[in-house]
Amino acid sequence: MSETAPLDITGWTCPAPLRDHPRVVMGHGGGGALSAELVRHVFAPAYGGPALADLGDSARLTLGGARLAFSTDSYVVRPLFFPGGSIGDLAVNGTVNDLAMSGATAAYLSCGFILEEGVEVATVARVAEALGAAARAAGVEVATGDTKVVEAGHGDGVYVNTAGIGLIPAGVDLRPQRVVPGDVVIVSGEIGLHGVAIMSVREGLEFGVDVASDCAALGGLVEAMLAVTPDLHVLRDPTRGGLAASLNEIAAASGTGVVLREGAVPVPPAVANACAVLGLDPFYVANEGKLVAFVPREHADAVLDAMHAHPLGRRAAVIGEAVADHPGLVVARTGLGGTRVIDLPLGEQLPRIC
Repeated sequence: MSETAPLDITGWTCPAPLRDHPRVVMGHGGGGALSAELVRHVFAPAYGGPALADLGDSARLTLGGARLAFSTDSYVVRPLFFPGGSIGDLAVNGTVNDLAMSGATAAYLSCGFILEEGVEVATVARVAEALGAAARAAGVEVATGDTKVVEAGHGDGVYVNTAGIGLIPAGVDLRPQRVVPGDVVIVSGEIGLHGVAIMSVREGLEFGVDVASDCAALGGLVEAMLAVTPDLHVLRDPTRGGLAASLNEIAAASGTGVVLREGAVPVPPAVANACAVLGLDPFYVANEGKLVAFVPREHADAVLDAMHAHPLGRRAAVIGEAVADHPGLVVARTGLGGTRVIDLPLGEQLPRIC
């Protein structure tokens, strides 16, 4: 390459382990490339149907003239209780947030419990109470449910599945295909807290300061953003696979590139320290109470002000923009003036975090 030639990063690649797995591995549930392959090559062809086409956080449906968002998720986190929340809080907030990423106000949830033989009833009651409290706080009603029990040794105490449904307001159209070059990328706050909180409890690690999960329902924050303008382009909550997975999915679906300013991404010191010790990248660590938004540039300042006025958006920050260059690729400008590719993770750095 000559010294005057423009930097072409579209051909950059990173070696990845062989992904031709005849059996399911933990990475298939991590929200990264392996998860995407399983959905693309196994589930989507088997199910078919146009409602699956977007493969977003929730399906957008029309029923009887109403625009609905519909989502389901299963929660297998270990441990069941952790700083900042529990599997019960996750089960509500995770599904409510998936609906909110379509702009919908969650209305009703279903809840299925899968219990392992031998788990203490008091533990089940504690999870149920946390789930009910989280539902009330989010303004959503648990309308139906189911319970199954599996033999001892065939579960992990308590698994929970929730499905949710909500109404999408008129004029709201949130999907990655609407992203265009020039859109401003905003994250609603500090990243990586949930994954580090789970890891600290699970592995008995200490990082010099207590770390609590950011688990929270984002419906109110989304409503505040939409009150500024319904013309937001896309929202995602960066859970499994972290911020990196969400940005890569949006870039691929929109056919745009994404350029981040690495120093602008809010990473709390405890997360940075934990990742430095363990060799992890905060961009890939899971969150449970954050969102990333692609906003038309003309609305970005007003949307950011509205986020700052909401308790869940006080640390919101502009971290980059969508560009026409290197479509489908996410890159970060480092503090040293370099550029690094933020690729789609293969699996999850920390398994069983939600």
